[in-house]
Amino acid sequence: MIAASAPDFRAALPAGGRLLGMDVGTKTIGLALCDAGWTIATPAELLRRGKFSADLEQLRRLADAQAVKGLVVGLPLNLDGTDSPRTQSVRAFARNLAPLGLPLLLWDERWSTQAVTRTLIDADASRARRAALVDKMAAAYILQGAIDALTMA
Repeated sequence: MIAASAPDFRAALPAGGRLLGMDVGTKTIGLALCDAGWTIATPAELLRRGKFSADLEQLRRLADAQAVKGLVVGLPLNLDGTDSPRTQSVRAFARNLAPLGLPLLLWDERWSTQAVTRTLIDADASRARRAALVDKMAAAYILQGAIDALTMA
C-alpha cells in the first residue's frame, strides 16, 4: 500500500515501530532507520544496486532484522513540484516493493541531497568522504522529515 499522505501512512502503521527510509539513486540506495518511537532517524547503510530481485532480498533481510513496520521513499520532484523521468522511475521502484508487505510513503526529497552536502562541506568533509556518506545521510534527512510530519499528525 502506497499512502497518499502522512496521515494515511500513519493510519496504515501499527502503533509505532521502526521505519526504513530510502534515497533511491540509479547506482545506490541510501538507507536510514528510525527508532520505534519515531524520534530520530539515523543513517544505516548504502546498498549498491544490482538486479531488482537481489536488491529486494537485501531490503527484506534488513527490514526483517530491524523489525521495520513501514517504508519512506524519497520522491525526487522537480523544483516546481512536477514529476520528471527520475520521479517516475522512483514511483515504479516503490510499486515494486509491494512484496515486502509494508505500508509505504513517498516523501518529497527535493532539497535532501543539497542540505546534506552543505552540512558535510561545513563539517570540512573531504570530497571522497562526502561521496561515501551523502546517500545514506540523505535517506536519514528524508526519513526525519517524514517522522516529524507523522508525530505532528
